[in-house]
Order: sequence, then C-alpha cells, then structure tokens
Amino acid sequence: MAEQGKKTEQHANQDAPGDEPLVNPDDGILDMDALMGGLKNEDSDAEADDDRADDEVQQLKDQLIRTLAELENTRKRAERDVAQARKFAITDFARDLLSASDNLRRALESAPEDRDELDITLKNLVIGVEMTEKELLGVFEKHGIRKIDPLGDKFDYNLHQAMFEVPDAKTEPGTVVQVMQPGYVLQDRLLRAAMVGVSKSPDDKKETVDTTA
Repeated sequence: MAEQGKKTEQHANQDAPGDEPLVNPDDGILDMDALMGGLKNEDSDAEADDDRADDEVQQLKDQLIRTLAELENTRKRAERDVAQARKFAITDFARDLLSASDNLRRALESAPEDRDELDITLKNLVIGVEMTEKELLGVFEKHGIRKIDPLGDKFDYNLHQAMFEVPDAKTEPGTVVQVMQPGYVLQDRLLRAAMVGVSKSPDDKKETVDTTA
C-alpha cells in the first residue's frame, strides 16, 4: 500500500500545472488549493484559446468579405470600360467623316435656291447630293452622332468655339448669331465644337466671350 501511495503521489505531482508539487512529500497530503488553482488556470487557457480562435475566424470573415467586394468592383469596372470602349470606338472614324458632311453641305449651299430653272442634269446632281447628305446624317444618327447647329442659342464653351463677336443691340449678349461650321457630339462626348459668332453689347468695348472652346 505504501508503494501504491508513493506512485499515486508521483503521478499527482507530475500532473501538477505548475512547478509546485500537489502532494506534500512530507505528509502525503494533497494540496487542494494548488489543485483548484491549476484547474482554473487550465480553464483560463482554454478560454484564451477559444478567444484567439474566434478572433482568427472573424479576421478571415472580414478578409473574405473585402475580397468579394473588390472582385465585384473589378467586375463592374471591367464592364463599364468595355461599354465605354464600344460606345466610343468609332470616334476617329466619325471625326474623319465630318469633313465629307461639310463638303456636301457647302455644295448644296452653292447651288441656286430656285431649282426649277436648273438644267435637268444639274438638277439631278443637286438632288443626288441632297440624298447623299440625308443618308449620311441618318447613319450619323444611327450611331449616336448628333449635329450641333446652335444658331440663336446661348453660347456654351463646352460645345461652341467663338470665332468673333458681333455688336448687336437686338439680341442678348453671349447669343450665337452666326454658325460658320456646325459641331457634332458622339453620344454625350464632344466630337467637334461648332465654330460660331457671338453677339455682344454695342457699348461693350472689351472682349466678353471666352474663345477657348
């Protein structure tokens, strides 16, 4: 029995949480305070492990949410970039066609207004030019190209380029009174500014229009 008690005492001291033995080697009495203190420390360690595990789980959840949000933003930006690229892919091509439209308009403006007196060949030629211009403007409209003809509008430096000012007492200063060349926009983006003349007060000796379009 003494040998068995000695073994029990050794096992108890080996399982002790700290350096202090649980069983007094002098009298063989189990130190209950040390035993309960050890159990409390084990409980505290377990709670600390649980807290650390919960923190790690929460951090992983936050990282996952941020990653998903960034992926969603990247997807939306990519879709927007693709849509913008498709929308304005014809910008250079459309700008090159504007001079053709201008030439057709000049040809029509140079023809006599009274077409009935024209030679049949010349009359058919003018009709052909008119049809060509109409078809070209229809193609422009189909692809989102809109003509700017701002005669009578308030000068807008976002759409117009002021070439000169005209003293005019009959119109409000800053009004477009002459269009030298129409402008064009592609969707909501300026393709070419309209070149215009702008009214000013006859008494105004200073330049009042911002000519930087």
